[in-house]
Amino acid sequence: MEIGFELRKVSGKDEGVFATQSFQIGERVMIGKIEKVLDKNDSHASQISKNKHVRHAGLISKVNHSCEPNCGIKVNETGGHDFVAMKNINVDEEITFDYAMRNYSIDYFPDQCACGSTDCRGRVTGWKDLPEMRKNAYKGFVAPYLYELDETNTL
Repeated sequence: MEIGFELRKVSGKDEGVFATQSFQIGERVMIGKIEKVLDKNDSHASQISKNKHVRHAGLISKVNHSCEPNCGIKVNETGGHDFVAMKNINVDEEITFDYAMRNYSIDYFPDQCACGSTDCRGRVTGWKDLPEMRKNAYKGFVAPYLYELDETNTL
């Protein structure tokens, strides 16, 4: 078990990462450490610039998507993605984030989203496909290069 979280079985999702301590809004929940640079994007990749994807070490790749996440992304000094609490997180609560917070486009998930949130948008999408209202709600909790890609509208 890592400090503050652990991997557990999740009905209908295989596995997920759960809090073993509480976290307050703005608190760092998980530290992102880049394990390796990838040749191409895949379902567990994290986009760190327009054309660069990486794999994070540890349990970061096991954190499930939610259309109503309790964590967002902050890029740390190494370029890795830290997860930061967007909402208060209780002990035994699943740690989640929206995959669109770090990937401009997503092509690796089934057509139907399985997050089960009341705000579910129906499918897992990338940043480019999010409505403006959702992008605004995520302000300060997404990888900054996504805004740059929006401005250039290239990818």
